[in-house]
Amino acid sequence: MTGTRQARAEASARATLDKAADENFPVAPFFLPRAWRDDLMAVYGYARLVDDIGDGDLAPGGADARHLGVDPAKADDRLVMLDAFETDLRRVFAGADADPHHPLLSALRPVVRRRSLTPEPFLRLIEANRQDQLVGRYKTYDELAAYCELSANPVGRLVLQITGTASPERVRLSDSICTGLQIVEHLQDVGEDLGRDRIYLPAEDMQRFHVTEDDLAAPNAGVPVRALIAYEADRARRLLDEGTPLVGSVHGRLRLLLAGFVAGGRAALTAIAAAGHDVLAGPPKATKANLLREVGAVLRRARREG
Repeated sequence: MTGTRQARAEASARATLDKAADENFPVAPFFLPRAWRDDLMAVYGYARLVDDIGDGDLAPGGADARHLGVDPAKADDRLVMLDAFETDLRRVFAGADADPHHPLLSALRPVVRRRSLTPEPFLRLIEANRQDQLVGRYKTYDELAAYCELSANPVGRLVLQITGTASPERVRLSDSICTGLQIVEHLQDVGEDLGRDRIYLPAEDMQRFHVTEDDLAAPNAGVPVRALIAYEADRARRLLDEGTPLVGSVHGRLRLLLAGFVAGGRAALTAIAAAGHDVLAGPPKATKANLLREVGAVLRRARREG
């Protein structure tokens, strides 16, 4: 690879990783051991890139398509890109002769080997994004939860595997937290998702609160939409609460990291409530001060229950 191409590859990868700053929770905070930080950022880079492919949010110029062996003219074909991404992912788990082509997947390979990670959680994230291209509405909460099993829960399981703390009970608690966090993100992004012809609010709940798709397209939320968002926010908060014992089940810096995940979701829910549950005017975002308060609250609860 020439110096210019190498620089472009590094810039493309950095642009993806820099999106970590926009998440509701810290991805790889400074207080973690360097090895954990590096490995978590490699997994984040993978998860962020597959979501960017599925959402059509790749950087302009076609660099990601070229890395994956796709004609840049076809970079807008998300299913083609996801298929190529899966092919490159499988090189991560293949023998030494099959080197992945995308720089973010090259960075993932040593993590997979060092932590003995399996393909399943990575493949689930690809499948979630394939589903996004084919399914834009969810009739029931159970259908939405099944989607979260693909789109969110694998990330929490990877965190446990990287930190060497996975167990059946911790996975169960992690799944609850991750599903709750995914619902929070859906609530923040109702307008953005609708622009992509996706609605992650269960149709049965919309019917219950007499909310139509036209209501979701309005510049501001009316009373029925606010009531629906409040209902879904309460569901997300219960999921976060159900998973919070995970924080108390671990120790040291990992406890602080997991508290940050839970607190990020709780702080976002507080921001949604402060906006009167009007998420159509723009995604409500938590303040840093509120995030820190929530971290303290989660840690206090972990000490009581630990």
